[in-house]
Amino acid sequence: MAEFQQGEMMRETRKVILNRRDFLKTAAGVAAFPCIVRSSALGDDATPAASERVTLGHIGVGGQGSALLENFLQVKEAKCVAVADPIKERREKWAAQIGCAAYNDFRELLARNDIDAVVVATQDHWHVPIAIMAAKAGKDMYVEKPLGISIEHNQKVREAVRKYHRIFQYGTQQRSDRNFRFACELTRNKYIGELKEIHAWCSGGARGGSTKPEPVPDGFDYDMWLGPAPFKPFNTDRCLRTDGLKGTYHIYDYAIGFIAGWGAHPLDIAQWGNNTDSTVPILYQGKGELPTEGLFDTTLEWDINCSYENNVTMRFMSTKVAGPIVGKYRPTHDHGTTFIGDKGWVSVDRAGIYAEPKELLNIKLKAGDIHLYESNNHYADFVRCVLSRKDPVSPIESAAQSDFISHLSDIVVRSGHTIKWDAKNEKIIGDGEAERYTTRAMRSPWTL
Repeated sequence: MAEFQQGEMMRETRKVILNRRDFLKTAAGVAAFPCIVRSSALGDDATPAASERVTLGHIGVGGQGSALLENFLQVKEAKCVAVADPIKERREKWAAQIGCAAYNDFRELLARNDIDAVVVATQDHWHVPIAIMAAKAGKDMYVEKPLGISIEHNQKVREAVRKYHRIFQYGTQQRSDRNFRFACELTRNKYIGELKEIHAWCSGGARGGSTKPEPVPDGFDYDMWLGPAPFKPFNTDRCLRTDGLKGTYHIYDYAIGFIAGWGAHPLDIAQWGNNTDSTVPILYQGKGELPTEGLFDTTLEWDINCSYENNVTMRFMSTKVAGPIVGKYRPTHDHGTTFIGDKGWVSVDRAGIYAEPKELLNIKLKAGDIHLYESNNHYADFVRCVLSRKDPVSPIESAAQSDFISHLSDIVVRSGHTIKWDAKNEKIIGDGEAERYTTRAMRSPWTL
């Protein structure tokens, strides 16, 4: 993305800019006195002026949270001033490393009026409650995928973002990758002809996990970690494993599994290429597999056929199911999205982009073609949109809708029913048993 032009003009002219927070409220009281402006407030080529910087608080600094923090540290318009995590070692490591404040309780971070935006990278069941509290506190937010642990969660956080006029970026960073954008542009501009079918797939779930209770480790606020989730005895597999079998991903109390945790990525691209960011398929049918023993209880494998109102169909699959199907027309990968038209197809994943005919990949978009939002850095895009007050590449609407697909697909597996979805009113049609999966109870005192 091009540099934020207004910010560049500010740096070039070296004007003194009023801080965008509450500086105006106090200006009248000091107007009669000379104003001395430090050079650090004006900024330089490497460090923008204070009025052009976004102060960030990072909530959740484990594996993914640490990766996000490292990426945001590379964005020159951003500055991390606080971290929050219920694991003492994590938060103190980052506080010492970058010289910021550290909190056990994220609410103390949200209460600071010098923080513009937060990066939420907790376990899934905390994403929406924290994001809603952040919106009410006047903070913009970057929220990791998946979005919520229920359809109601998605609706509530979208409502809060809109009500409080917050900037929201979803952690579906593939939208900031050229190959994914180009695959969607080829599709949207009908270079593959009329879009007929989409394949979307990702890694399946996990089996096992110990159910044996263990003592809570020193320095770990397990009650805060659980938050709104039901109380269950602590063990390492539940929340502190550092590999892909970490229970955070595979226990229904905290997530709906990789059907959303990984599914968010290929489904987000499917939605973008189909020009359906404001809606989802209206019919879901298929089957899947749930574990029958062990700690992990989220969906293992799935094969869901979805139908959109625009007559496009989508087959959403776990990698095990997708392998033989996708392998017939392109090299296999553990996740990806394919758009199939009546004149060709294009398929994309993080390993590459493929097409038939292959010449599609050499197409140069014309001036009159649809050119999708171009972001080349998901983190910088969010920060610059906080400054400009424009929606970033992965806004709340696309986040909520693509996550609906994961939930409705999971409901097919759990209920064994075909699901009809009222896309206008966002309700399951005529199935009370299936509808009970659209909400979650929350442990007191936490609410949405």
